This record gives sequence, C-alpha cells and structure tokens, in this order.
Amino acid sequence: MATNKTYEQIAIGDTAEIVRECSSNDLLVFAHASGNHNPIHLPDTDWSGDGVIDKPVAPAMWVGGLASAVLGNILPGPGTIYKFQSFRFLGGAAVGDKLLVKVTATEKKPDNIVVFDLSVTRGDGTRLVEGVAEVVAPTETIEFDASNLPAVLVQRHRHFNRMIELAKTLPALPTAVVAPDDPNSLEGAIMASREGLIRPILVGSAERIETAAKDLGEDLGPYELIDIEDETEAAGRAVEMVHEGRVQAVMKGHLHTDHLLHHVVKRDGGLRTRRRISHVFVMDIPGRKTPVLISDAAINISPDLNTKVDITQNAIDAARALGLETPRVGILSAIETVNPSIPSSLDAAVLSKMAERGQITGAVVDGPLAMDNAIDVQAARTKGITSLVAGHAEVLIVPNLESGNMLAKELTFIAHAEAAGLVIGAKVPVMLTSRADDGRARLASCALALLYTHWQAKGAPAGVLDREGSDT
Repeated sequence: MATNKTYEQIAIGDTAEIVRECSSNDLLVFAHASGNHNPIHLPDTDWSGDGVIDKPVAPAMWVGGLASAVLGNILPGPGTIYKFQSFRFLGGAAVGDKLLVKVTATEKKPDNIVVFDLSVTRGDGTRLVEGVAEVVAPTETIEFDASNLPAVLVQRHRHFNRMIELAKTLPALPTAVVAPDDPNSLEGAIMASREGLIRPILVGSAERIETAAKDLGEDLGPYELIDIEDETEAAGRAVEMVHEGRVQAVMKGHLHTDHLLHHVVKRDGGLRTRRRISHVFVMDIPGRKTPVLISDAAINISPDLNTKVDITQNAIDAARALGLETPRVGILSAIETVNPSIPSSLDAAVLSKMAERGQITGAVVDGPLAMDNAIDVQAARTKGITSLVAGHAEVLIVPNLESGNMLAKELTFIAHAEAAGLVIGAKVPVMLTSRADDGRARLASCALALLYTHWQAKGAPAGVLDREGSDT
C-alpha cells in the first residue's frame, strides 16, 4: 500500500530512494512502450555485425525515468503531477546493474509546487544521472494498492535459448532423420547440424528430399543421404542403424508418427527396453521460471497405473537432464481430492505414495492436483493445499493422451509457448515432432535429445537451472 506526503507535510531536505536492478525484460518493455528500437539497447542482438551477441546498453531515458517511480510512489507519492524535468547523463547502465535512485526536496514554491534534486547511482558508486524535477504535490492524503496492476507478459523463450546453448557445448549426436522430405523437417535437421547439435543421416526418398532442399536453397552435399522411397521402410532402416551403432538418436521427419513408432516398439529388432516408452513435451512458456514438462501427450492413449509409473519416471529423467535437480511433479486430475468415481484421482494418489516409498525416484511427486492448483500458488492457497508441489509444478503428468495433447496445444497457441518433444524409454531418444512444427521447434527437440543423452551417459546434467530463473 503506497501512501503519499502532501505539500504541507513535505519539508526541505526530505529524501526517498529505491534500488532497482536492470533486467533484459526492462529493455524489451521500454522498447515497446517508447517505440525506440535502437539495437544497442536490445538484448540478444548482434548490433555490431561481428557475429557475436553484444551486451546491451540500457536507454538513458529508462535510467532517468526511474526517478518517476520514487516521485510517484513515495515522495510525494500518489497524486503527484509532473511540471518540469531535466536530466544530465553521466554514464550508462547494463543488464544486472543495481541502481540507487534518490530524490531530495530542495524548494517549495507557490501553487503546491515542490522542486527535487534527483540522482541515479550504480552499485559501485558511479553516478549515472543527475537532474532536477518540479512537481505539483498532492494536497490530500491518498493511499493506493498497486498489487492489482495487470502483469506485462514479455514473450521471450529464454529456457529454449539456454537449452540450445548448453547442448552446443556437447559432441554432436549422430542422428537418423526419417523422411525429411518437406521444407520444415529438412530445415530443422540442417539447422541442428549447423548449430553442432546433430550429425544427420537423411533417410528417405532422395527425390523428395532434394526437392525440399531446392525449395530452401540448401546444398545437400555435406550430408549422407540414404535413398528409400517408402516412408515405413525408411523408418525401419533408421532403427536398424541404431543397432548397427551408426546413430545414437532417431528424428521424425515428414511422416506419420505411427509409421515411425511401429518400428521403434516392435518386439523383434525394435528399440524397446524394460521401461514403457512415452513422450515428453518440454514447454517454454513466457513468464514461467522453469520449463514445464507434460507427459504423455503423444503415445500412450489411456495408460493404466503401471504405464503411468513409467511415464512419470521418464518425465522425471527428462527434467533432471535439463538441470532440474529434484523436479516437482504434479499428477493431474479434474480435482485435488481422491474420488473413486474419477479413476485418474486414484491413480494420482497411488503414484504420489509410490514416490514416497521410493518406487518412483528423483523427484517430489504429489497428486491428485487440478491444473490450477498445480501451477498457481494463489489457487493452491485458496483451496488450502499444503504441498511442496502445489503451485510450483514443473512436470505435469496427465490422465490420458487426449488431455495432454489439448493442454500442450493450448499452451502453444494461447499462451505462446514453444514446444520440444522427445520419446523416452527406448534404447535411444526419438525426436518426435509434429509435421507442422517449424525449424525452431525441431532445433529445440535436438537440443533436448542431446542433453538427455549426456545425462544418461554421465549421470549429471550439462547445466543446473536456478529456480529463480538464472543459470548457475
């Protein structure tokens, strides 16, 4: 609750200050609000043109404008109206700088006008801004609660950026790409190869793949191409290459999922292991502190309890491969209490107890949870749910394929999430992307496969995710 100081209450020499850390999101919001798209102020931009991402410089007006937060919120506070402002800029701020913003009352004039000196100082003591402001101070006490101010959503997919950058530090994964005979699937494989994530072997119709390459303006010279006209036969050949040791992953191109999975799950010559295979979506949702994993939304249609055990363990392993040391797993149902009339609530309760008894390992598991109280703290509090998972779930285990598929697509098309997909539980990871996915989604799936393979081999992730949103 912000409370102001009226003109009569203000005395010469009164001061107020705040500390504000400059973030990348601040720069993006300022660019949109002001219309100033100068590239030197934008994160993740190579504005110098040397092929290296440059560190952005905070716009001077953003730094100077922080004084309005002190004047409008503290001194004089709510009800203040600007009359005059001058700035002198002495230095620049960068992302991560902690800035001390201070105002001091220096003069009171007629008509409720108060003059303030202001300054912005970096944490090391360097003064960046100094200036003067004249404002009309309020004459009545005003209290204002800003907690209901609508949030601003910045659509950035920093989790996938981090995944891709981590994966680039690892050796490229030899990968059989099945039927990459349309521009989207072929572009994804080529992008991943150029980023050093995979070493693709293209398996499918040479004529169709070459046509797709022509449409993209790409040269297939650097890539091995195995010409197999029939898509189903191409999928079988990709699985054979795993057994031959030629590849360590399989990537779906422009073919139906069933045609690929038929060869992956077949008893003789397939890629089965003792664990049931399942699909994991990794969702990069703007505004979430960590990625959100959803399983199973693509393979197991109506899983029984035993299958859900493997689905849950597979999803936990994927989360740990991304650097979530002890992921929080919410087992979803329509309600957060056990109801014998809702089978998914019974399964959720059993899975939660199995995790307590060590039958599911590597995570904190709780359920049943409804979607709202799984991912929203306030919803969990409102319903009186006390849990390490409720409100903080990073992995969501859905009751069946239909609900998982709808949830993932709603997040993609309504919440502007990006999605990467991986089949886990087979002898090698299978990148099972949608035929409609663009190259970026396929690139993220390749990064996910590489990070998962590294975790399996080393027993440790390539990086650890700080749940406050920064890498450590």
